[in-house]
Amino acid sequence: MPPNSLGQLALVSSPVPGAGAGCAPDTDALWDRLRAEAAEAATAAPMLASLFFDSVLNQPSYAAAVAHRVASRLKNEVVSVPLIVQAWHRATAADPALLAAMRADITAVLERDPACQRLIEPLLYFKGFHAIEAQRLTHFLWTNGERDFALYLQSRSSEVFQTDIHPAAVFGSGVFLDHATGLVVGETAVVGNDVSLLQDVTLGGTGKEAGDRHPKIGRGVLIGAGAKVLGNITVGENARIAAGSVVLRDVAAHVTVAGVPARVLHAATPEAPSHCMDQVLHPPAREKPPA
Repeated sequence: MPPNSLGQLALVSSPVPGAGAGCAPDTDALWDRLRAEAAEAATAAPMLASLFFDSVLNQPSYAAAVAHRVASRLKNEVVSVPLIVQAWHRATAADPALLAAMRADITAVLERDPACQRLIEPLLYFKGFHAIEAQRLTHFLWTNGERDFALYLQSRSSEVFQTDIHPAAVFGSGVFLDHATGLVVGETAVVGNDVSLLQDVTLGGTGKEAGDRHPKIGRGVLIGAGAKVLGNITVGENARIAAGSVVLRDVAAHVTVAGVPARVLHAATPEAPSHCMDQVLHPPAREKPPA
């Protein structure tokens, strides 16, 4: 599939008329591609055929496939797969924007992760994709008064995916959690569209203060591995935060910051650094001293 068609995968959707949202069979490019990849994988790896059939080929839609796969990883003796899947169907039926975000998330992985060659890989295997989709479900539950269910699923997600994302945190669409291990996102954090976060990132507070106390991350931001962004501060759109940085103050749009504490290293970034995923930071060239 040509690279310029990836974005279209997240947008095209033609559910069967009259069917329930989130449960209707999809007839679109993204779902067709996932099914084709699953069928090919089932032939190539017959020992995993049950995984491909249960997770994709026997599912009626992309939304149902995501719900089933994430539920299969979160289930335990307290919460069953059907219970979690039912919550997913309630969420997608109530909020059509959730479906669009789920589609944008998986295409973000394919576009930005050089280790990902097929859509089926994040759907079945990548815990970063599973963690962000689990957070979308817990956020729906949290905002609709199902606090204990949200917190329980969040604790399961933390245990299974090694991330700790509060259900109240707000995420835009097209979010890419690369590796995801060690990611911490606080209660009042807001993450915009098309953001990429690497492993061991913290979007945290600075102490025991209550209220609005966590970072607000703008569209297109890239936050490198191990970076800590602390407090009710703003990171402007298309900014880039270098790995290992500690950010304690607002970051302007379109700049690169690095260090402890972070300071501006580049006054301009490429458009949408979250898409190019360029984490090799070169300091500004210095003029050579006169001979």
